[in-house]
Amino acid sequence: MKFLYSAAIVGALACNVSAFAPGSISRASLKVESSTSLNMRSKSFTDNSSFYPFEKEEMNKVSSSALYAKGPNEEAADGSAGVRQLLGVKGAAETDDIWKIRLQLTKPVTWIPLVWGVMCGAAASGNYHWIWNPFDPNDRNVMLGLEDTAKAIVAMILSGPFLTGFCQTCNDWYDREIDAINEPYRPIPSGAISEGQVIAQIWVLLLGGLGIAYGLDVWTGHDFPVVLALSVFGSFISYIYSAPPLKLKQNGWAGNYALGASYISLPWWCGQAVFGELDRPVFFILPILYSIAGLGIAIVNDFKSIEGDRELGLQSLPVAFGIDTAKYICAGSISVTQLGVAAYLASLGETTYAAILLALTLPQVYFQATLLLPDPVENDVKFQAASQPFFVFGILATALCLGNHDFSAVA
Repeated sequence: MKFLYSAAIVGALACNVSAFAPGSISRASLKVESSTSLNMRSKSFTDNSSFYPFEKEEMNKVSSSALYAKGPNEEAADGSAGVRQLLGVKGAAETDDIWKIRLQLTKPVTWIPLVWGVMCGAAASGNYHWIWNPFDPNDRNVMLGLEDTAKAIVAMILSGPFLTGFCQTCNDWYDREIDAINEPYRPIPSGAISEGQVIAQIWVLLLGGLGIAYGLDVWTGHDFPVVLALSVFGSFISYIYSAPPLKLKQNGWAGNYALGASYISLPWWCGQAVFGELDRPVFFILPILYSIAGLGIAIVNDFKSIEGDRELGLQSLPVAFGIDTAKYICAGSISVTQLGVAAYLASLGETTYAAILLALTLPQVYFQATLLLPDPVENDVKFQAASQPFFVFGILATALCLGNHDFSAVA
């Protein structure tokens, strides 16, 4: 039951993380002066001091030709531009299809870690019921398995397409000046979608998500609509992450840790809460530790936007400390955290799981040495593609260890 209302805040908070999504910057466009295109924009487009009400002037009146004058989209020369557009990552193709554009704004690629985190939490509970598992007598109740599956699917729809989509669209709105510098072909700075259409999408996704959250409250029989309340709270946090005057993402440490916690701790906790209980300190401590590693992963995404961040005064860690220092902070937080978790698993007597986690950490160290440290700006996407599968499977191995460990045997 706790999973469902946790899922709401997971979706809402994690949707802050456009910096955590693979690729939102075109490095080719960084080489071009940005002041011309920014000055050509209307006052209403550059004034992002408030979320609502918006100015009535259409964003597509911005001179898209001036924005594109900075250089073509050169990120997807391999022919993947269409797929990139649907996933919402850099190098996206141009399209006139409004529904493809709307999907792009929600950045579907950012939904995936939430789903994974929820399933890791379910694994850590040791009590997730599959539709039918012939090897476990506790998993032969087909109806119970179907109910667990249905709960998971609804929570994923809430946290992914709706609340994450709401926050990513909102984030793109407030990042439009940075995108005009770094990725001018994105829908908002290019004028492919109008201001009114963006506003409508924000409200439909937010209100739709809150409606689903209330439906989950009714389904689970909550006396107090906790899913709805936490969805509202999470959406507010998501908003102030992107929006001035607070704009939490301007602080490198706080912003990056918020990303890590949103992607790892909160989904883990919500998954475990619905299928079990958060009744031991370890169930809080390990996800928090993994959030430190998540901070490192968030830094990886900051390298590609360093020029735009610096120009607009965003204090990402690469801007604040320089690329050389930030890359070691990044590598250290990822590796040291996992080594510490492996040591803890070994201290529980779970040497097999500790060895598995160690084996999954070593390739990450190798890719840090060969890709991240030599050139984090050039190799950011390559490093994430090569390293992150080992990282996420390490989280799953840790969760499975907790789910299978007999804590009652501990004095």
